[in-house]
Amino acid sequence: MLLSRSFALSRLLPIGLLLVAMACIQAGASLATVLFPAVGPATATSLRLSMAAVLLWLLFRPWRWRVARRDWPNLAIYGVALGTMNFLLYQAIDHIPLGIAVALEFTGPLSVALWSSKSRLDLLWVGIAISGLAVLLGLDHDNARGGLDLYGVLCALGAGGCWAAYILFGQKAGAVNGIQSAVWGITIAAVVIAPIGFADIAVDAFDERLLLIALGVAILSTALPYTLEMVALPRLPTQTFGTLMSLEPAFGALSGLLFLGQALGLLQWLAIGAVVVASVGTTLTGRSAQAIDSPYPD
Repeated sequence: MLLSRSFALSRLLPIGLLLVAMACIQAGASLATVLFPAVGPATATSLRLSMAAVLLWLLFRPWRWRVARRDWPNLAIYGVALGTMNFLLYQAIDHIPLGIAVALEFTGPLSVALWSSKSRLDLLWVGIAISGLAVLLGLDHDNARGGLDLYGVLCALGAGGCWAAYILFGQKAGAVNGIQSAVWGITIAAVVIAPIGFADIAVDAFDERLLLIALGVAILSTALPYTLEMVALPRLPTQTFGTLMSLEPAFGALSGLLFLGQALGLLQWLAIGAVVVASVGTTLTGRSAQAIDSPYPD
């Protein structure tokens, strides 16, 4: 019984938190599409991060907790990576199809999984995930016959690089400061990104409905999922977390089906199934790497 409880806390709990976080992110992404026509992707990102930072400050009051001077570099890089990742992804989605943007962005966590891999079996799971993503990459080929916008492609790849930095430095920051790292990280992200999105926006462009939608996006896409991820990150091996994030396309497909009415064919669902298999495989066999010690007692 003791062993079962320890396994649930050390492996199943963080996995469950990640699943909830990914579901929230994709639901928030669906909701964010309403903001793009009104204010543009840059302002939508700024609204999302700023509102999330305010919510987390009110909820967790981080000023009560002391952050050691040596921990600020990891927090700063984590926050900048988080903000830039969100900014670049929204820019990419505005120029290239969503499925292609997410697939290109996913090169970040896949690179982390490959870099930290210590066994051939880990490489097998990553290979299966890549195969599934390769099929998903073809979802919008019919809409991209004229060629992909170079700016959108570069933004998606840049978001992937930031995603890799977010994973690596988020683990280090979360291992020391726990959930407070998410609060400071999102605050830093908002400080860096908000001036860009708010630079040219007209005050009369905001109305009550727009702000309520932005608040919903902030909660679903940032405040709740990044807080959950910060709890989960220190409890999981790096390559396990990196490959588990391959579930993002699956959650995106489900979100599109439920909220946007975007149905997929059998081949696409089989590709998503391959990604799920890879994620389950790396979760069950990801014992070759040591997780960073959690700040929370088991």
